[in-house]
Amino acid sequence: MNCYFVSDLHGQLERYHKLLDEIKSGKPDVLFIGGDIFPNFYPKNEYSLNDFVLDFLIPEFQQLKFILKEQYPTIFLILGNDDPKSEEIKIIEGEKKGLWNYIHNKKVALGNYAVYGYANIPPSPFIFKDWERYDVSRYVDPGCIHPTEGKRSVKENIDIEYATIKDDLISLTGNDSLEKAIFLFHSPPYQTNLDRAALDGQTFDHVPLDIHVGSIAIQRFIEEKQPLLTLHGHIHESSRIMGGWRQKSGKTWMFTAAYEFPKLAVVKFNLDNLDNAERIIL
Repeated sequence: MNCYFVSDLHGQLERYHKLLDEIKSGKPDVLFIGGDIFPNFYPKNEYSLNDFVLDFLIPEFQQLKFILKEQYPTIFLILGNDDPKSEEIKIIEGEKKGLWNYIHNKKVALGNYAVYGYANIPPSPFIFKDWERYDVSRYVDPGCIHPTEGKRSVKENIDIEYATIKDDLISLTGNDSLEKAIFLFHSPPYQTNLDRAALDGQTFDHVPLDIHVGSIAIQRFIEEKQPLLTLHGHIHESSRIMGGWRQKSGKTWMFTAAYEFPKLAVVKFNLDNLDNAERIIL
């Protein structure tokens, strides 16, 4: 089963067009999209935030499906911390049209595999909090803003003060066997090649900032549960700083498709041979 994985396209049309062209030529069985898909915090293109899904994303993928027909890939998609949750309804509209599977906080079958999606990240310095949770406790790193503060595009129907990524992952997976599980995360795991931020020498109130900004809960979850594969984004510069876009934790392969430069990074892999995964830059 041949798969493509991309993340953090941030509404850049050139990246999307490159992705669509690569799908037409490579014809993967599965495409994973790991969040931060909207153009809200990047230079504007001809599509505003309000019409990006309805006027660009849905029509482009409808055209792709028309061209590829039965070779159209199965698509799994989550949003990321830069994506307003108020736009979630439009993503669900695309799902209803049969274009993709929107899987935040869901489990979906993929042949003999199970795919889980989870979009939330730990507390960050950013004011926008739609996709933030406390990690393993209500501790927040120096310089970061509590999830209970900041701004949200929609009102949450849970008590944010006591919600954690740790508890969410327990609820999502229960007692499931994860030997053939694939996790589509937006946050990378803590202290890995995937979560290294360019914070060297920076301080907040004279306290040095942690250069690793991933999720402790996700790191511990991977170490304990050992799923087959986890996919991540969010920290664009990590692969450059650490010199690698993947890492193995026990039996679990962890890949990131976040990329800090204008081009598009596509991670290609076969679920039967993850050791031979490759990343191409378009």
